[in-house]
Amino acid sequence: MIDLSIDTAKLHFWPDFLTENQADELFEELKTSNLWRQDKVKVFGKTYDQPRLCFLAADRKVNYTYSGLTLPAVDFSKSLSLIKTRIEQTSSTRFNSCLANLYRDGNDSNGWHSDDEKELGDEPVIASLSLGVTRNFDLKHKRNRLIKKRIELTHGSLLLMSGRTQKDFKHQIAKSKRIHEPRINLTFRYIFEAL
Repeated sequence: MIDLSIDTAKLHFWPDFLTENQADELFEELKTSNLWRQDKVKVFGKTYDQPRLCFLAADRKVNYTYSGLTLPAVDFSKSLSLIKTRIEQTSSTRFNSCLANLYRDGNDSNGWHSDDEKELGDEPVIASLSLGVTRNFDLKHKRNRLIKKRIELTHGSLLLMSGRTQKDFKHQIAKSKRIHEPRINLTFRYIFEAL
């Protein structure tokens, strides 16, 4: 584990959380899943196609709402459930949902945002497992733009965000014309409405 914390953002990184074979198998299984969907999101009052594909898996039939979009939950597959358990053991944190994102290539992105929806609690712990092509994860402080960090999220890596990361910082996966391969990101979180 590498401590990449900056200011009030607690960031812990496992570059080889999964072996290459484990990451390859999970990536191929998820890539061919029929769960992926492209919904419309509302940004600054305008509606757009979300620039990536998503689905939500959860312990119970909960919904997760962000940017005016509500995702209904599907059940955890056996492999997602096993990965969730392993991440829970590593992080000593309980999760009850997984928002999966498929970035088809460098045209797909996730703009500057914080995962600070009220159903995630005051200081959410979010575990982000990356599969596929390496993408840059950019982090910047909401008030002091001099406080920023870039992390390369590699195939099979795990990034754990906690503390005041979502309160004080925004993060993004920017577009890149140089990237032509897909990436899947599994973000495990706890949705309190599920209780």
